[in-house]
Amino acid sequence: MASSMTTASTGMPRYQKTFLGHPRGLTTLFFTEMWERFSYYGMRALLVYYLVSGGVDAAKGSQGGGLAMTAATATAIYSVYVSMVYLMAMPGGWFGDRVWGARKTVAIAGFVIMAGHISLALPGQAMFFVGLALVAVGSGLLKANISTMVGHLYNGPDDPRRDGGFTLFYIGINLGAFVSPLLIGTIGKEVNWHVGFALAAVGMGLGLAVFLAFGKSLNPKSSEVPNPLSAEERRNVLVKVCLVVVAAAVFYGAVVALGLYTLNWALVPLTLAGLIIPIAVLARIKRDKDLDKAEQSKVSGYIWFFVAAAVFWMIYDQGGSTLSLFADDKTADTMFGLGFSATWYQSLNPLFVMALAPVFAWLWLWLARRNKEPNTIVKFAMGIVAVGASFFIFIVPMNMAGDGTLVSPMWLVSIYMIQTIGELCLSPVGLSVTTKMAPKKYASQMMGVWFLAVTAGDCTTGLLSIAGVDLNGTGIIALQATLAVVAGFAIYMYRNKVQALMGDVH
Repeated sequence: MASSMTTASTGMPRYQKTFLGHPRGLTTLFFTEMWERFSYYGMRALLVYYLVSGGVDAAKGSQGGGLAMTAATATAIYSVYVSMVYLMAMPGGWFGDRVWGARKTVAIAGFVIMAGHISLALPGQAMFFVGLALVAVGSGLLKANISTMVGHLYNGPDDPRRDGGFTLFYIGINLGAFVSPLLIGTIGKEVNWHVGFALAAVGMGLGLAVFLAFGKSLNPKSSEVPNPLSAEERRNVLVKVCLVVVAAAVFYGAVVALGLYTLNWALVPLTLAGLIIPIAVLARIKRDKDLDKAEQSKVSGYIWFFVAAAVFWMIYDQGGSTLSLFADDKTADTMFGLGFSATWYQSLNPLFVMALAPVFAWLWLWLARRNKEPNTIVKFAMGIVAVGASFFIFIVPMNMAGDGTLVSPMWLVSIYMIQTIGELCLSPVGLSVTTKMAPKKYASQMMGVWFLAVTAGDCTTGLLSIAGVDLNGTGIIALQATLAVVAGFAIYMYRNKVQALMGDVH
């Protein structure tokens, strides 16, 4: 450790201890996020397996004690849950900006997430869905604000340490995501589901303890409310929220009283909301008369990226549902003579991200020096084609397993690696292009719009499952793969048109 001088404009003390040349607050946020991701990805690795355990689609020899649901219902619940996490990032950012400030919002989010995991650790279907809702809400609140707090540690966008700080923070995310399926996943799936969920609660508790104990290392700006609600705005918000809650309570109370309630009464509205809200948000921005001609053009260009990204996430996020079910039921659970839990596959993506991200960063720089680096549109197209190709490859082991043969784990290892390569082509580019193409009026909100692409993609998967489409069939896998490849080639073929809409963004 060393000491370095920081500028007064950051709001931090002029002389402050640093870690690896970065503000000490980065260490606090690094471990907070690492433990939060540990809890989230550990629980997510168990989710589909717990839902089908004891039911007709459970793998042979798997432990009971789950909710005995079909694979289609489990996939729908998983997809809706993941989509809600990203959907809640928008109101999460709103709470940080207008109600509590980023620091207080993250602290509250930590308690909500921990309460959610504790609920999941308690037996019973009712407690399970309460826990799932709490984790989704808490994760959305935290996701939108903790990255903002990382930015607060540095002296504005031009601070040369800023990109490196976010890179270290990103390592924390993937480190937690890598370890949790190995520990929480194995214990939860192979020993006891509820012990696994309890370990996720412990993980979030450790992250919260770090955040509260070392909060003084954070920038005081993180405690400020940038644009607080006026008294009148607060009253209006409370009235609207109360009206929505009362209307929902009356409606669902009537459905239950009439004996009509099924799980779809909850899943279908959430799925439709996850599709309608992104469309409505983009339409509202597009119709805004305050935007000048150049901004309108950029929004039109951004819609191309948004739709293509939704297709990407529709396939990519099935790594925790469709691919997980295949891993448990039709893939060998030994390799080189060593046995392992099917939850371990969920550690592959963060492992590949940590291994390949530096390689991609070096590759883009190497190509840039030779004026051969692909532009934003081409990288985006490459990512979508890659995720489509992964599902074309998936068809091969699916056919091999048709007669009951257990396929080699290397098939899934290869598929997850190809999807990670696609992610590294698309996700960083998507984040970058979102900030560059955002109209000034919506500069802060557009990052939430990017997350809505994940919501739209996952809700599409959820809607297909609710409609009874067998997502574990080769036909639908081939259709999704074709859709992704076609979307990738469409962006590439129309790259000149998209570039014209993007204006000065390259």
